[in-house]
Amino acid sequence: MIDPQVLQQLAPDGVLRAAINFGNPVLAQRGAGGEPEGVSVALAKALADELGVELELITFEAAGKVFAALAEDVWRVAFLAIEPVREQEIAFSAPYVAIKGTYLVAKDSPFTQVAQLDAPDCRIAVGQGAAYDLYLSRTVQHAELVRASTSSAAVDWCIEQGLDAAAGVRDFLQTRVTEQWRLVEDDFMTIRQAMAVPIAHAAAAAFVRSFVERQKENGLVKRGLVASGQSAELQAT
Repeated sequence: MIDPQVLQQLAPDGVLRAAINFGNPVLAQRGAGGEPEGVSVALAKALADELGVELELITFEAAGKVFAALAEDVWRVAFLAIEPVREQEIAFSAPYVAIKGTYLVAKDSPFTQVAQLDAPDCRIAVGQGAAYDLYLSRTVQHAELVRASTSSAAVDWCIEQGLDAAAGVRDFLQTRVTEQWRLVEDDFMTIRQAMAVPIAHAAAAAFVRSFVERQKENGLVKRGLVASGQSAELQAT
């Protein structure tokens, strides 16, 4: 029996509205017909089934846009990286996926380590509002962050404009490696992806925290990762 308060907070009209972020291809992808797929979609479907409600997927092109839509009340659960800036307005579950943030650089670039890029005159492309944008905004002291509308656009901008690096998820950046572009050897952060609800919805937050732990234990997270072409090892412990 689901607590009525949980239902009211997650699906007030009998519909669970879940924000799906295409900006992180580890978590969500477009199917052959353009429909959302991936581990975050699998979790959204499982949550709707457990609540006994319908599911509506609200899609976004970037995490920053998901967060910005919070004030509009268009979603009641989202899939975002845990970040201090976001925690002021969002209650997070424990992470269900942990991925690395690193840099894509030109093959002939002198940079091989993350720390080398925090230097005067270095320009790093980032997706505006992404977890690594927020992190690098706090930690980078000398390099300039050049913000694009999405993570994918940041890589394109870096390549087109000849910037020093593009920041992003290692798994995604690996797909952009060519004879002209490579990854640096290390990572600047571990991005902890979690389920999120508006911070005012305490009952929903507690329920979602329990839900995520159960889905990690019963194998749904790993199955969702593998089914979408990702490594099961990305599941957070």
